[in-house]
Amino acid sequence: MTHAPSPNIAVQTLAQLSGGQDWRLTLAHDRPVHLLIWVVRGQGRVLLDGQRRGLGTHNALWIPAGSLFALDLGRQSMGQSVSIPVDSPLRLPEIPRQLRIRDVHVQSELSSIIETAQREQSSNRPLRQDALEAYSALMSVWLRRQIALDEHIPDKRNAAARLSAAFCAMVTERYRSGATMAEYAAYLGITPTHLTRAVKAATGKTAADMLTERILFEARALLVQTREPACDIARHLGFGSAAYFTRFIQHHTGKPPSKLRG
Repeated sequence: MTHAPSPNIAVQTLAQLSGGQDWRLTLAHDRPVHLLIWVVRGQGRVLLDGQRRGLGTHNALWIPAGSLFALDLGRQSMGQSVSIPVDSPLRLPEIPRQLRIRDVHVQSELSSIIETAQREQSSNRPLRQDALEAYSALMSVWLRRQIALDEHIPDKRNAAARLSAAFCAMVTERYRSGATMAEYAAYLGITPTHLTRAVKAATGKTAADMLTERILFEARALLVQTREPACDIARHLGFGSAAYFTRFIQHHTGKPPSKLRG
Protein backbone atom coordinates (compact mmCIF):
# COMPACT_ATOMS: atom_id res chain seq x y z
CA MET A 1 0.00 0.00 0.00
CA THR A 2 1.96 2.99 -1.30
CA HIS A 3 1.40 6.44 -2.78
CA ALA A 4 2.48 6.47 -6.42
CA PRO A 5 4.57 9.57 -7.14
CA SER A 6 3.30 11.93 -9.78
CA PRO A 7 5.07 11.27 -13.10
CA ASN A 8 5.10 14.97 -13.95
CA ILE A 9 6.66 18.15 -12.67
CA ALA A 10 3.89 20.19 -11.04
CA VAL A 11 3.69 23.84 -9.97
CA GLN A 12 1.12 24.64 -7.27
CA THR A 13 0.26 27.36 -4.79
CA LEU A 14 0.69 26.41 -1.13
CA ALA A 15 -3.10 26.35 -0.85
CA GLN A 16 -3.25 23.80 -3.67
CA LEU A 17 -0.42 21.79 -2.08
CA SER A 18 -2.45 21.47 1.12
CA GLY A 19 -5.67 20.72 -0.74
CA GLY A 20 -7.45 23.04 1.65
CA GLN A 21 -6.62 20.75 4.59
CA ASP A 22 -4.08 22.16 7.02
CA TRP A 23 -2.94 18.75 8.27
CA ARG A 24 -1.38 18.02 4.87
CA LEU A 25 1.30 20.60 5.70
CA THR A 26 1.27 20.96 9.49
CA LEU A 27 1.78 17.27 10.35
CA ALA A 28 5.35 16.02 10.08
CA HIS A 29 5.63 13.88 6.95
CA ASP A 30 7.75 13.13 3.92
CA ARG A 31 6.81 12.95 0.25
CA PRO A 32 7.83 10.67 -2.62
CA VAL A 33 8.83 13.68 -4.76
CA HIS A 34 11.37 16.49 -4.40
CA LEU A 35 9.76 19.73 -3.33
CA LEU A 36 10.80 23.37 -3.76
CA ILE A 37 8.73 25.82 -1.71
CA TRP A 38 8.98 29.57 -2.22
CA VAL A 39 7.26 31.74 0.41
CA VAL A 40 6.36 35.17 -0.97
CA ARG A 41 4.25 36.51 1.89
CA GLY A 42 3.73 35.82 5.59
CA GLN A 43 5.61 33.94 8.23
CA GLY A 44 5.45 30.82 10.34
CA ARG A 45 7.55 27.85 11.36
CA VAL A 46 9.17 25.02 9.44
CA LEU A 47 10.38 21.61 10.58
CA LEU A 48 13.23 20.52 8.32
CA ASP A 49 16.31 18.36 8.75
CA GLY A 50 15.41 17.63 12.37
CA GLN A 51 15.07 21.28 13.46
CA ARG A 52 12.17 23.70 13.78
CA ARG A 53 12.94 27.28 12.75
CA GLY A 54 11.20 30.50 11.89
CA LEU A 55 10.03 30.92 8.31
CA GLY A 56 9.42 34.25 6.61
CA THR A 57 8.83 36.08 3.36
CA HIS A 58 11.29 35.24 0.57
CA ASN A 59 12.39 32.01 2.19
CA ALA A 60 13.12 29.11 -0.16
CA LEU A 61 12.86 25.54 1.11
CA TRP A 62 14.43 22.63 -0.70
CA ILE A 63 12.96 19.34 0.54
CA PRO A 64 14.38 16.21 -1.11
CA ALA A 65 12.06 13.22 -1.44
CA GLY A 66 11.89 11.23 1.80
CA SER A 67 12.84 14.18 4.04
CA LEU A 68 10.63 14.69 7.10
CA PHE A 69 9.15 18.19 7.16
CA ALA A 70 6.17 20.25 8.30
CA LEU A 71 4.96 23.79 7.63
CA ASP A 72 2.92 25.90 10.00
CA LEU A 73 2.13 29.16 8.21
CA GLY A 74 -0.08 32.09 9.12
CA ARG A 75 -3.41 32.50 7.35
CA GLN A 76 -2.13 35.44 5.29
CA SER A 77 0.87 33.50 3.99
CA MET A 78 1.28 32.89 0.29
CA GLY A 79 3.74 30.91 -1.74
CA GLN A 80 4.34 28.41 -4.48
CA SER A 81 5.65 24.88 -4.68
CA VAL A 82 7.30 22.87 -7.40
CA SER A 83 7.14 19.06 -7.21
CA ILE A 84 9.83 17.17 -9.12
CA PRO A 85 9.77 13.37 -9.57
CA VAL A 86 12.64 11.41 -8.05
CA ASP A 87 13.54 9.92 -11.44
CA SER A 88 14.14 13.37 -12.92
CA PRO A 89 17.48 13.67 -14.75
CA LEU A 90 17.98 17.15 -13.28
CA ARG A 91 20.99 17.93 -11.08
CA LEU A 92 19.37 18.69 -7.74
CA PRO A 93 20.68 19.39 -4.22
CA GLU A 94 20.82 16.24 -2.10
CA ILE A 95 20.19 17.65 1.38
CA PRO A 96 17.32 19.76 2.80
CA ARG A 97 17.98 23.50 2.91
CA GLN A 98 16.27 26.68 4.06
CA LEU A 99 17.48 29.82 2.29
CA ARG A 100 16.59 33.35 3.42
CA ILE A 101 16.88 35.46 0.28
CA ARG A 102 17.54 39.16 0.94
CA ASP A 103 18.69 40.33 -2.51
CA VAL A 104 15.69 41.76 -4.39
CA HIS A 105 17.09 40.75 -7.79
CA VAL A 106 17.63 37.17 -6.63
CA GLN A 107 14.09 37.09 -5.22
CA SER A 108 12.68 38.33 -8.53
CA GLU A 109 14.71 35.79 -10.46
CA LEU A 110 13.16 32.78 -8.73
CA SER A 111 9.66 34.30 -8.73
CA SER A 112 9.93 34.90 -12.48
CA ILE A 113 11.07 31.33 -13.25
CA ILE A 114 8.26 29.80 -11.16
CA GLU A 115 5.60 32.11 -12.62
CA THR A 116 6.72 31.33 -16.17
CA ALA A 117 6.64 27.61 -15.38
CA GLN A 118 3.15 28.02 -13.96
CA ARG A 119 1.95 29.67 -17.16
CA GLU A 120 3.51 26.89 -19.20
CA GLN A 121 1.74 24.30 -17.05
CA SER A 122 -1.60 26.03 -17.66
CA SER A 123 -1.11 25.97 -21.42
CA ASN A 124 -2.06 23.15 -23.74
CA ARG A 125 0.98 23.47 -25.95
CA PRO A 126 2.92 20.45 -27.16
CA LEU A 127 6.05 19.48 -25.18
CA ARG A 128 4.69 21.14 -22.06
CA GLN A 129 6.49 18.76 -19.70
CA ASP A 130 9.74 19.24 -21.63
CA ALA A 131 9.39 22.98 -21.07
CA LEU A 132 8.61 22.45 -17.37
CA GLU A 133 11.73 20.33 -17.05
CA ALA A 134 13.77 23.15 -18.59
CA TYR A 135 12.33 25.67 -16.11
CA SER A 136 12.99 23.23 -13.27
CA ALA A 137 16.59 23.00 -14.44
CA LEU A 138 16.82 26.79 -14.09
CA MET A 139 15.37 26.52 -10.56
CA SER A 140 18.02 23.93 -9.75
CA VAL A 141 20.76 26.27 -11.01
CA TRP A 142 19.27 29.07 -8.90
CA LEU A 143 19.21 26.82 -5.83
CA ARG A 144 22.75 25.54 -6.25
CA ARG A 145 24.09 29.05 -6.82
CA GLN A 146 22.49 30.26 -3.59
CA ILE A 147 23.61 27.23 -1.59
CA ALA A 148 27.21 27.89 -2.68
CA LEU A 149 27.22 31.42 -1.23
CA ASP A 150 28.94 32.01 2.11
CA GLU A 151 25.85 33.77 3.47
CA HIS A 152 23.86 30.55 3.10
CA ILE A 153 26.30 28.17 4.75
CA PRO A 154 24.22 26.62 7.56
CA ASP A 155 25.23 27.04 11.17
CA LYS A 156 27.06 24.13 12.68
CA ARG A 157 24.55 21.85 14.37
CA ASN A 158 24.91 20.92 18.01
CA ALA A 159 24.66 17.35 19.31
CA ALA A 160 20.91 17.59 19.94
CA ALA A 161 20.23 18.83 16.40
CA ARG A 162 22.36 16.06 14.88
CA LEU A 163 20.56 13.43 16.94
CA SER A 164 17.18 14.90 16.04
CA ALA A 165 18.06 14.79 12.33
CA ALA A 166 19.12 11.13 12.64
CA PHE A 167 15.86 10.29 14.43
CA CYS A 168 13.74 12.09 11.81
CA ALA A 169 15.51 10.15 9.06
CA MET A 170 14.70 6.93 10.91
CA VAL A 171 11.05 7.92 11.28
CA THR A 172 10.60 8.22 7.51
CA GLU A 173 12.00 4.70 7.08
CA ARG A 174 10.40 2.91 10.03
CA TYR A 175 7.15 4.64 11.01
CA ARG A 176 5.12 1.73 9.60
CA SER A 177 7.01 -0.87 11.65
CA GLY A 178 5.22 -0.42 14.96
CA ALA A 179 8.62 0.08 16.64
CA THR A 180 8.56 1.54 20.15
CA MET A 181 10.43 4.65 21.21
CA ALA A 182 12.78 2.40 23.20
CA GLU A 183 13.64 0.55 19.98
CA TYR A 184 14.34 3.80 18.13
CA ALA A 185 16.57 4.94 20.98
CA ALA A 186 18.39 1.60 21.15
CA TYR A 187 19.14 1.75 17.42
CA LEU A 188 20.66 5.21 17.93
CA GLY A 189 22.64 3.93 20.92
CA ILE A 190 21.03 6.20 23.52
CA THR A 191 18.29 6.08 26.15
CA PRO A 192 14.67 7.04 25.39
CA THR A 193 14.99 9.93 27.82
CA HIS A 194 18.05 11.29 26.01
CA LEU A 195 16.28 10.93 22.65
CA THR A 196 13.20 12.75 23.88
CA ARG A 197 15.28 15.57 25.36
CA ALA A 198 17.34 16.05 22.19
CA VAL A 199 14.36 16.07 19.81
CA LYS A 200 12.46 18.43 22.10
CA ALA A 201 15.41 20.83 22.15
CA ALA A 202 15.69 20.83 18.35
CA THR A 203 12.03 20.82 17.35
CA GLY A 204 9.95 21.89 20.35
CA LYS A 205 8.20 18.51 20.23
CA THR A 206 9.05 15.14 21.74
CA ALA A 207 10.30 12.22 19.69
CA ALA A 208 7.00 10.45 20.37
CA ASP A 209 5.12 13.48 19.02
CA MET A 210 7.12 13.39 15.79
CA LEU A 211 6.49 9.69 15.25
CA THR A 212 2.80 10.10 16.04
CA GLU A 213 2.47 12.94 13.52
CA ARG A 214 4.07 10.88 10.74
CA ILE A 215 1.77 7.92 11.42
CA LEU A 216 -1.27 10.19 11.65
CA PHE A 217 -0.43 11.90 8.35
CA GLU A 218 -0.15 8.56 6.57
CA ALA A 219 -3.34 7.27 8.15
CA ARG A 220 -5.31 10.34 7.10
CA ALA A 221 -3.82 10.31 3.60
CA LEU A 222 -4.74 6.65 3.09
CA LEU A 223 -8.24 7.16 4.44
CA VAL A 224 -8.81 10.08 2.08
CA GLN A 225 -7.02 8.82 -1.03
CA THR A 226 -7.85 5.09 -1.01
CA ARG A 227 -10.81 2.82 -0.33
CA GLU A 228 -8.67 0.37 1.64
CA PRO A 229 -10.52 -0.99 4.69
CA ALA A 230 -9.46 0.62 7.98
CA CYS A 231 -8.28 -2.77 9.22
CA ASP A 232 -5.85 -3.04 6.29
CA ILE A 233 -4.57 0.51 6.88
CA ALA A 234 -4.09 -0.34 10.56
CA ARG A 235 -2.05 -3.41 9.64
CA HIS A 236 0.00 -1.42 7.11
CA LEU A 237 0.91 1.13 9.79
CA GLY A 238 1.92 -1.43 12.41
CA PHE A 239 -1.13 -1.23 14.69
CA GLY A 240 -1.88 -4.34 16.72
CA SER A 241 -5.58 -4.19 15.96
CA ALA A 242 -8.19 -2.25 14.02
CA ALA A 243 -9.75 -1.20 17.31
CA TYR A 244 -6.49 0.38 18.49
CA PHE A 245 -6.21 2.18 15.14
CA THR A 246 -9.75 3.54 15.51
CA ARG A 247 -9.00 4.82 19.03
CA PHE A 248 -5.79 6.45 17.73
CA ILE A 249 -7.65 8.30 14.96
CA GLN A 250 -10.51 9.29 17.26
CA HIS A 251 -8.08 10.63 19.87
CA HIS A 252 -6.07 12.76 17.44
CA THR A 253 -8.84 14.01 15.14
CA GLY A 254 -12.01 13.80 17.21
CA LYS A 255 -13.58 11.60 14.51
CA PRO A 256 -13.64 7.88 13.70
CA PRO A 257 -11.84 6.73 10.53
CA SER A 258 -15.10 6.44 8.59
CA LYS A 259 -15.77 10.18 9.03
CA LEU A 260 -12.41 11.16 7.56
CA ARG A 261 -12.89 9.46 4.22
CA GLY A 262 -13.37 11.65 1.17
